[in-house]
Amino acid sequence: MYNIVTYPDPVLRTRADEILEIDDELHEIIEEMTETMYVKDGVGLAANQIGLTKRLIIVDAGEGLMVLINPVLTVPEDARADSMDEGCLSLPDIRVDVTRPDRVHLTALDPDNKSIDLIADGLLARVLQHETDHLNGKMIIDHISSITRRLLRTKLRKLEKSHTEAS
Repeated sequence: MYNIVTYPDPVLRTRADEILEIDDELHEIIEEMTETMYVKDGVGLAANQIGLTKRLIIVDAGEGLMVLINPVLTVPEDARADSMDEGCLSLPDIRVDVTRPDRVHLTALDPDNKSIDLIADGLLARVLQHETDHLNGKMIIDHISSITRRLLRTKLRKLEKSHTEAS
């Protein structure tokens, strides 16, 4: 099982690299990420969150495990804005209201190197966007207002202090 990387670790702000080869090592990473996500009661996990800059996410939003390699999201024209409370394994004890499109189009590869092409809505769309944001170096705190950020200042500073002490 992997340790979850927490804010403000720089890997969380790093754009992940495209995966060029699906090999045994990647399959081992996928197994460990899956175990980590379930043990930590997450619904998604991006490779950045375990310290790897690979374009890999795993998701289980109640519809079964999805392993997505090199995911690409686009927003369909008929998508509407939807707000919901979100948390993040890399931001323990922080929950914020995030507005995202309610529908997304995803393309990716699965662990067998087969193409995935789907339209997702509801919770699955939200989780896909959240995890893909991680691959692009974005976090939920990047989606909040400056007022909300000020309200979270104490919690964020506590995480920063913990990170400095652990380094």
